Amino acid sequence: MTSWYYVEGKDRVGPVDEQELSNLLESGTLDSESYIWTKGFDNWKKFFEVEELSHLLSSESDEEELPPTQMNWESISKNEKIFLIKVGIDRGSEEVEYGPYSLSELSQAFNEKRINEKTLLFVPGRMDEWIFLADMPIYESVFNTLPPVIDEINRRKNNRKPFVARMFFHDEQFLFEGVCRDISIGGLQILVPQFPGKVGDEVSMNVHPDNSDYSFTAKGEIVRLLEGGQGFSLRFLDLSSEAKKSIESYVTRS
Repeated sequence: MTSWYYVEGKDRVGPVDEQELSNLLESGTLDSESYIWTKGFDNWKKFFEVEELSHLLSSESDEEELPPTQMNWESISKNEKIFLIKVGIDRGSEEVEYGPYSLSELSQAFNEKRINEKTLLFVPGRMDEWIFLADMPIYESVFNTLPPVIDEINRRKNNRKPFVARMFFHDEQFLFEGVCRDISIGGLQILVPQFPGKVGDEVSMNVHPDNSDYSFTAKGEIVRLLEGGQGFSLRFLDLSSEAKKSIESYVTRS
C-alpha cells in the first residue's frame, strides 16, 4: 500500500493512505493545489499533478470554483512584516522589489517620500496580484490622507501578476512561499520572509507562476542571503531541459 505525505500549513504530515487522502479532500483540509509526496517522487507535487490520484479529484471537477482567499486588511498588525513592495513604475525607472515590511514601516517610508501611491504592493500567500498602494482598502488609516486616483494609462503599464514560487525546502519540514525576481537559467533571487537557510544550503522548489505553462521543478545552491532577511540568491544545480525551456519562455515573454 502506498504511503503519502502532505503539507498542512508549513508542516509535513503523514504517512497516510489513499482513503485518508480522500477524507482530507472531502473535509477541505486538502484540495487540488495541496502539496503531496510519496516514495519515488523527486520533489513535492500538487495534488492535481499526480495522475494516479486523479480519480479522487473527479468529484471536485463539477463543483463551482470558489473565489480566492481575500486579504483581511483589518486584522493586520502594524508591526507584522508581510508586505513586499515594487518600486520603479512609481518613478519611471527600472523595477526593483524589496521587503518584507510592516504597515508602520510603509507609513514611515511614505512620509519620507521613499514610496508613493504608485508603489506596488504584494503579500505572498494572501494576495493574487500586485496592487498599487493607492488601492489599499486601509490607505487612509495607514497614511493619514485620502488615496489618489490612478488613471487607466498607468494601470495598463503595470504587469500586475507576480511570478510566485512555492518552495518546499530540502529539510522537508517547512513550506515557504516567495516571489521570484531576476530569474535566468543560471539562477534567481527569491524574496521570502523568515527564510531559515544559509549560504551553501541546497534548496528544492516547485515553481508555479500564474500561467502554468511556465511551471517547473528545480534544485539549487544558496550563494547569497539578501540584506535584512529578505530572501536569498540561488544558483541552479543540474537544471533539466524542461525547466530551462520554461524559464527561457518566461523571460522572453516578460
